[in-house]
Amino acid sequence: MPDLAQNTNLSHQAKVFQELPTVRPDTPILDTVASPADLKQLSQHQLLQLADELRAYLLYSTGVSGGHFGANLGVVELTVALHTVLDTPYDKLVWDVGHQAYAHKVLTGRREQLPSIRSKGGLTAFPECSESEYDTFGVGHSSTSISAALGMSLASRLLGESRKVAAVIGDGAMTGGMAFEAMNDAVQQNADLLVVLNDNDMSISQAIGGFSRHLAKLWQRGLAMDIDKHGNILMTKRDISTDDRRIRHYLHMANEALEDVSSRLPSKIGEKLGEIFSGTPLSPLPDKIAEKIGDKLFADNLFKAIGFTYLGPFDGHDLPKLMTVLERAKNLTGAVLVHVHTVKGKGFLPAEADPIGYHAIGKLPKADSSSDKAHTVTTPKKKYSQVFGDWLMHTASSDDMLVAITPAMAEGSGMVEYAKAYPQRFFDVAIAEQHAVTLAAGMATSGRIKPVVAIYSTFLQRGYDQFIHDVALQNLDVTFAIDRAGLVGEDGATHAGVFDLAYLRCIPNVIIATPSDEHECHQLLNTCYRHQGTAAVRYPRGEGVGRVVGCDDEHFAIGQASVVWQTDDFEQLADDKFAVLAFGTRLHDALAASQDFIKQNHIPMTVVDMRWVKPLDSQLIDTLIRQGVTRFITVEEHQITGGAGSAVNEYLVKVGYAGKITNIGIEDTFIAHASHAEQLAQCGLNQAGILHRLNQLTKKSADN
Repeated sequence: MPDLAQNTNLSHQAKVFQELPTVRPDTPILDTVASPADLKQLSQHQLLQLADELRAYLLYSTGVSGGHFGANLGVVELTVALHTVLDTPYDKLVWDVGHQAYAHKVLTGRREQLPSIRSKGGLTAFPECSESEYDTFGVGHSSTSISAALGMSLASRLLGESRKVAAVIGDGAMTGGMAFEAMNDAVQQNADLLVVLNDNDMSISQAIGGFSRHLAKLWQRGLAMDIDKHGNILMTKRDISTDDRRIRHYLHMANEALEDVSSRLPSKIGEKLGEIFSGTPLSPLPDKIAEKIGDKLFADNLFKAIGFTYLGPFDGHDLPKLMTVLERAKNLTGAVLVHVHTVKGKGFLPAEADPIGYHAIGKLPKADSSSDKAHTVTTPKKKYSQVFGDWLMHTASSDDMLVAITPAMAEGSGMVEYAKAYPQRFFDVAIAEQHAVTLAAGMATSGRIKPVVAIYSTFLQRGYDQFIHDVALQNLDVTFAIDRAGLVGEDGATHAGVFDLAYLRCIPNVIIATPSDEHECHQLLNTCYRHQGTAAVRYPRGEGVGRVVGCDDEHFAIGQASVVWQTDDFEQLADDKFAVLAFGTRLHDALAASQDFIKQNHIPMTVVDMRWVKPLDSQLIDTLIRQGVTRFITVEEHQITGGAGSAVNEYLVKVGYAGKITNIGIEDTFIAHASHAEQLAQCGLNQAGILHRLNQLTKKSADN
C-alpha cells in the first residue's frame, strides 16, 4: 500500500471531459487491476492516474450500455480509496442503492464486462451477491446499507472475526427513516461500524429538507473534524470557495436557520482563519481555539448527537486525503461516520451542469449508414408518466383541493410542471415512502383536501403497513398513482412492479384500476380521484400505444369491464368457447394474439378489457358463463400468484364454474434485467407468447 502520510499535496490536475468517448480509451494502469489487491501495489501518483483512467472508462462504457451516470462519476476517488484501504472481500463494503457501484464493479474484476451492464445476460444494474463475492449485499432500493452493514458487523462479532464493515450511503438515501433506525441501533449495540456519507446534494432530484439544510451548514462552516496519525480527533480549517456548487445552492438554506450569532459566525470565522492560518487546505487550529469553536459550531452535529464519531466534511475528490482519513478511521472502534462531499457527474462538464438530467443516460446511438432510417419520421407516443402529469395539471386547474405528494420522484413521475405551477400544493417528502403515505392520510382527514400520491410500484412496497393501517383501515380519500407497474427492463428485479395487485387487492376499502392505454389511464385517474375512498391506478413504465387522450373527462363505472372484440359466432352454441380477460396494457398483445389464433382455429372467442381488478366485473363474468364459455384465460403483467388472474379464479370457484381456467402472467420467479421486450418474451407475455399459450390449450383440448 502507498505511504498515505506523505505527499498528500501531490500536485495532480484531474482530467475533465465534455463528450462521451466513442472508442475505448487507453487505460494502462486500470488494465493491470484485476482485483482490489492490485491497488495496494500502486504508488499514490499511479492511483491518481488510475482515477482519471477509471473515469474515462466509465464514460465510455456507460455510453455503450446506458445506465446510471452522474453518481458513478462522483465516487471514482472514493471507490479507489475504499478498496485501497480496506481488505475486501474479507472486509465488507456495502453500497446503498447501488446507483454508484459501477466503479466498484470495474475494480473488482468486472472491467471488461461493464459494457454489458443492464443487458440480458450481462452484469446487473446494481450490486448482486450472486455476481461477485465483492458484492456483499443485493441492493436497489434506498436506505438499506447501514442496517445491512450493522448486521454484518454484529455477525462478525458473534463469530469472533475481525472484519471491518463499511457502508457507503448518499445524503438522499440518508433521508429514508430506515437509515436513522440503523444508526440509532449501531450506537446502542456499540458496533464497530464505518459509515461513509457521500454528500452530493442530490438523490435523483435535488436534495431537500431539514437534513439537507443541516449538511449544508456543516459544509459552509469551513471547518472539519479530522484525525491525526495517532487516532486523535482534531479540528482543522478547510478552504471553501464561492464557486463551490453546494455553497451557491445552499447558502440561502443555511442562512434561513442562522438566527443566533454563533451560527452566523462561520463564514466570518472562515475568512479570518484564512488570513491567519496558511499552508495546506486542512491545517490544525490551535487547541484552545479549536475547542471553543468546536463547542459552538459542532454542538448541533446530528451524527455526534446520536453517538457517532464524526469526521469531516472532506472533499470527496481529494484522493490522498480520503485515503489518509479512511486508513485512520478504520482503526477506530465503535460507530464512525466519515462525511465527504462529492460532485454528481464529476469530471464530465455537461453532467456537472445538469446532475438531474444526467442521473442516468441511454445508450449512444450506433452509427448507421442507412439513409432510409435517417429520414424515418415516427409519431411520438406519450409516456404514461406524461399522461399522469397532464392529468394532474388538468385536474388541479379546476380543483384547488387537489394536492400531490411524491417520495423524491417528481421528475420520474411527471410532476415537474405541476410542482412549478402549484408549489403550495406540491409535497416532495424525500426518500420517505412510509411518511408519504401517512402524510396523505393525515391530509385526507380534513375531509376536504384530496391527496394524490405518485409513487413507483416497487417503492410502494415500503409503505405497505401505512397503506393498510393509516389509509385503507380508516377508509380515507387518497388516490395512489402507481407508476412503473409491471416489468421495468434494464433495472431488473429490484425495480419490477409485479407484486402490487397481490398486496393491494387483499385490503378492504380499496379499488384498483388497470388502464390498457393512455386514454384509459387519464379517465381511470379521473374516476378514482372522484371516488370517495382509497383508490389505486396502476400503469407501466415507458410509452403507451399511441392512443390520443380524449379532451372530455369521462368517469368509467367502477367495476365495469369492456368487451373489445369477439368472433361473429361467439353467442352460438359450441363445444369450446374462449374468453380472454386482459388486465392493463397487455390487452393489445392479447387481442392481436387472439385474432391470429382464430385464423387457424375455429373456436368462438372474446377479448375483454377488464379495467378493474377490484371490484371485478362479476356481472360480465356471469354473462360469459351463461354464454357457454368453456375456458377463461387471464392475461396480466404481474405475478400469477395472488394477481388479477387469481381474483378471477377465486370468483369462478365461488360460483361453482365447471370449466377450465388458464392464467398467463409471470411465474413464481424474479425476472432478471433485460430489455422490456426481452422480458415480455421470456414470460410469454408478448403477442407471440400469448399465441403460443393459446395454441397449447387447443392441443390439450384435442388430446383430452
